[in-house]
Amino acid sequence: MPNALSQLQSALAGRYQIEHQIGRGGMATVWIAHDLKHDRQVAIKVIRPEMSAALGSERFLREIRIAAQLQHPHILTLIDSGDAPDGESRNQASLYYVMPYVEGETLRQRLTREGRLSQEETVRILGDILDALVYAHRHGIIHRDIKPENIMLVPNDDGSDRAVVMDFGLAKERRADPSIAKLTATGIILGTPEFMSPEQIRGKALDARSDVYALGIVAFEMFTGKLPFQGRNAQEMMIARLRGSPTPIRSVRPDLPVGLEKAISKALETNPDNRFPTTLAFAEAMAEGESSGGGGGGLFGKLKERLK
Repeated sequence: MPNALSQLQSALAGRYQIEHQIGRGGMATVWIAHDLKHDRQVAIKVIRPEMSAALGSERFLREIRIAAQLQHPHILTLIDSGDAPDGESRNQASLYYVMPYVEGETLRQRLTREGRLSQEETVRILGDILDALVYAHRHGIIHRDIKPENIMLVPNDDGSDRAVVMDFGLAKERRADPSIAKLTATGIILGTPEFMSPEQIRGKALDARSDVYALGIVAFEMFTGKLPFQGRNAQEMMIARLRGSPTPIRSVRPDLPVGLEKAISKALETNPDNRFPTTLAFAEAMAEGESSGGGGGGLFGKLKERLK
């Protein structure tokens, strides 16, 4: 760890003062740092060198520039990017991107603490996420890794909180992506196995329907405290998704309005042609489902009107 820290500090000297590591996963490590120029805390995500090599520096940085143009209250903006030597390999460079550091907790932390969430809280959080994704998709950007770990719940001044979608650094333009095939060929999966769409598992080109699918899984977990596809490990869960056998949501949450169940079930269709074609269509179906439960359109209805 000291070697990783010293190499990263050396690469970013004069721009960022690295403080400590706050996360580590199969794809990257995340560090808290001080932005020396702007006197603020930031989070720096450093991609593993083998993934960096497969993604390609030129294309990655071009995609980062595109994603950095997303300016939305429910999207955590990207503010910088580049490449740096990896702490575990002196011969390979790792790509990185920088985001503002925000106080709060991830949706994963809240789900771990509380289990399933109330219908009102779930609808509010989903509305914020859909708002962000509709905006991103209209700008031609697919997130590709929607999951509770990438949703930050940020406190508002009035004591409430708002959901902010993070990690657009690995997002891609809405077009065929040859880097997917390259990563798959080297045994690297870009995304989180528990939330990947069937076409993402197969290494196919992605569009908005892949984010719809992942958000369907997130919605299912918020409403029930469980994942819709069960298995002893990530591989078994991926196989279950390819077979298209989700747990019926009302068997776990019987008080859920039938309309919301139907909307989530459609979002989880194995064949993307059978899902909602856009996140806006998903939001509209959730609004209708919410009203079917006696809510009169509620939060999703307001979101639908705002997004038209």
